[in-house]
Amino acid sequence: IGQRRETRTIFKRPGDGGYVMQLERRGYVKAGHWTPEAAVEHPEAVRQLHREFLRAGANVIQTFTFYCSEDKLEISGNVSNIFGAQINEAACDLAREVANEGDALVAGGVSQTPCYVESHSETEVKAIFKKQMDDFLKKDIDFFIAEYFEHVEEAVWAVEVLKTSSKPVGATLCISPQGDMNGVPPGECAVRLVRAGADIVGINCHLDPLTCIRTVKLMKAGLENAGLKAHLMIQPLGFHTPECNHTGYLSLPEFPFALETRAMTRWDVHQYAREAYDAGIRYIGGCCGFEPYHIRAIAEEVSAERGFLPPASEKHGLWGAALGMHTKPWVRARAHREYWEKLLPASGRPKCPSMATTAE
Repeated sequence: IGQRRETRTIFKRPGDGGYVMQLERRGYVKAGHWTPEAAVEHPEAVRQLHREFLRAGANVIQTFTFYCSEDKLEISGNVSNIFGAQINEAACDLAREVANEGDALVAGGVSQTPCYVESHSETEVKAIFKKQMDDFLKKDIDFFIAEYFEHVEEAVWAVEVLKTSSKPVGATLCISPQGDMNGVPPGECAVRLVRAGADIVGINCHLDPLTCIRTVKLMKAGLENAGLKAHLMIQPLGFHTPECNHTGYLSLPEFPFALETRAMTRWDVHQYAREAYDAGIRYIGGCCGFEPYHIRAIAEEVSAERGFLPPASEKHGLWGAALGMHTKPWVRARAHREYWEKLLPASGRPKCPSMATTAE
């Protein structure tokens, strides 16, 4: 990707919904709005998250610009004195500052717009993406990510705009194996995105990692059947969502304030990273619910392929090796991979239902 490296494997930190959810939990973002004005109002909070993900092993620092279109900011009503250009430029500066502290690229992110659902005007929607793109190009980001699209048509419009620049473009949809909100199958979605010019295609958010892998595999098959090639990427939820289907975790009664009991363990993420890598996916990361230790788990799982471990892994070793020095013998017995791979974690909550009744 980009001019800085001929070949590389990208392992991305959660830069969209993941940032929004983390910053909401820390008191910097309002739930429901999920807009990124914290890049201007609380840059130290965003900068610290960037550094945590970089230290955990991220190769890409994505700008904290999720939902940063003027129409979304206006609807949210909580950023009357902060405009999209201010957020975009501040977010680019923060991402570049931290990326330069390590060996990381900067990705400028755009996402779905309220305008698409309201008007379906290609001209209006593309004008929004063009405005965001121009802000990013002023800061010379390394590549673009068009993410969190429920309708492939809107994602195609985003790709077409972003490809007018000289930058590579990745495009991800927040869809299930059943397809986008109009029923377009994942394979066809991938074909449309690549034909629009996307260099990388994949899935992000809404569903758990193994479900998202299934969807990316369908996209891969669609590209192969069409004789097209593109890199594959994946940024799933950091939560277990077995009850969900088309609409994803938004339909869970726990969304958004009681999702902690659904959190993926780092050992779940090891499994996910291995399955994603074995499926041919080389841009592996996470979205809502992914924390730095989850990204560290990805980096540790594929450390042999990458050729190194991240700084955050230096103290404890792989698979809990440091537990071998514990004073309790039953804890020392957990200092190996087999224990954690076979573990069936308990929720610890009395009367916990194994599943929830969704709002669908």
